[in-house]
Amino acid sequence: MNQIDPSSRFTPDAVRRFDDPHAPRGGPTELGPFAKRVAAQYRSDTMSPVMVSGKLRILEFLLLALCGAAAHYMHYDRIGMDWSYVWTSFGGALLAVVLLEIADAYQMAALRRPFAHARRIVLVWSGVFALMALGAFLMKTSQDFSRLWFGTWYLSGLATLFVLRLVMSRLIRRWARNGTMERRAVIVGGGSGAETLIRSLEQQADNDIRICGIFDDRSDTRSPPIVAGYPKLGNVSELIEFARIARIDMLIVSLPLTAESRVLSLLKKLWVLPVDIRLSAHSSELRFRPRAYSFVGSVPLLDIFDKPINDWDSVAKRAFDIVFSLLGILVFSPVMIATAIAIKLDSKGPVLFKQKRHGFNNDVIEVFKFRSMYADQSDPTAKRAVTKGDPRVTRVGRFIRKTSIDELPQFFNALLGSLSLVGPRPHAIAAQSHNLLYTEVVDGYFARHKVKPGVTGWAQINGWRGEMDTDEKIRKRTEFDLHYIENWSLWFDLKILFLTPIRLLNTENAY
Repeated sequence: MNQIDPSSRFTPDAVRRFDDPHAPRGGPTELGPFAKRVAAQYRSDTMSPVMVSGKLRILEFLLLALCGAAAHYMHYDRIGMDWSYVWTSFGGALLAVVLLEIADAYQMAALRRPFAHARRIVLVWSGVFALMALGAFLMKTSQDFSRLWFGTWYLSGLATLFVLRLVMSRLIRRWARNGTMERRAVIVGGGSGAETLIRSLEQQADNDIRICGIFDDRSDTRSPPIVAGYPKLGNVSELIEFARIARIDMLIVSLPLTAESRVLSLLKKLWVLPVDIRLSAHSSELRFRPRAYSFVGSVPLLDIFDKPINDWDSVAKRAFDIVFSLLGILVFSPVMIATAIAIKLDSKGPVLFKQKRHGFNNDVIEVFKFRSMYADQSDPTAKRAVTKGDPRVTRVGRFIRKTSIDELPQFFNALLGSLSLVGPRPHAIAAQSHNLLYTEVVDGYFARHKVKPGVTGWAQINGWRGEMDTDEKIRKRTEFDLHYIENWSLWFDLKILFLTPIRLLNTENAY
């Protein structure tokens, strides 16, 4: 069978361009009562297996290095204090983690059954010491290290590895039972194909997938209300709301690959969600390139979309936000204090203005700004956009809006976690263009909410800031926001952050 490269078919651009006359614009369809009850059971967040194994790597590195340093400290009187022992301990611990990674010792199967993989652990740890001994011999430094320290570290480190992995295996089993560590999945498409897929998933010994239900646009006559014991909770439009409430991690589309038009129609509705989207390939005779697949056990799935800024990327981005938010608050605190005084002297009312806006996963958040309008004329819903010469804006308000000083309190939003420093700018929940909600103007608008919104963004430094008074402006802003989401990196964030003050010199669209 010839191999086919799926990259030529189900790309984000191909999905966005697909014209489905039946695809609804605007927000998601309201869930039925039963689907709401099911979704409410999954409101809490879960731990990703990737994060669990990643934290174990860090913990093992620290404990193994500590074992080496402690063994040196125990024999301090015999061999004297020598920092080369400490640095060697850290180097050996790092080498151990790298070799354990190469040996697949951080896979969930190995973590669930540590005794079944005990030989692998012993071989890796012994290999670390063999390599260190060889290195010391080649560099003619072996006589500088105590054999007693070497043996003590070997035995204590090996014991630490086994005890830690035994504890971790018990924790993983507990987390899997109580739903703390799992990937929540929804099957899209019912019938016999979905039943075969579900049965295959249930047969996988190390399956971390929890199926939360089935969604299908077809009627009960073509798609039964219960498949393999799982209920059909609604149609695909309702799935969008369900996935947001239930913190779904993955959507598995159970449709034949040959039904390309129907698959594209589904993906056009679903790509706005911050989830992994996979296409079931277990019963297909088509064979794609190996890199196109991901696996749940031995069940092959085609990777269509990945959740953006996930797992360790999200940790790195959060650390970035905390560091630069604290720096921003420190640097701009004199400006913020002066602005607060000016607002108080200029007009009556509070210094800060809080506005409800759409955040990550379409959740509603409160965003802080310096008040720039007269208190009795403020518009928390932003239903009426601020225009040039707007009489509702105060004298101080005109200046701080033009210079974007009114946005400075959002450093606190970023520090607290409701905003990121860089991301798509959050719009007010009732923001409109020509009496149409933004969701009614731009198909797929909610895809902007696949990541946390930001204080500044790629659209803003490219000139798309200020009043969104035309449909074209909101379309262009959305286009730049989606480009940012699909091309995110910490370097991209850093570039946007440092270009923002330069771009703010252009105040043409700010009033």
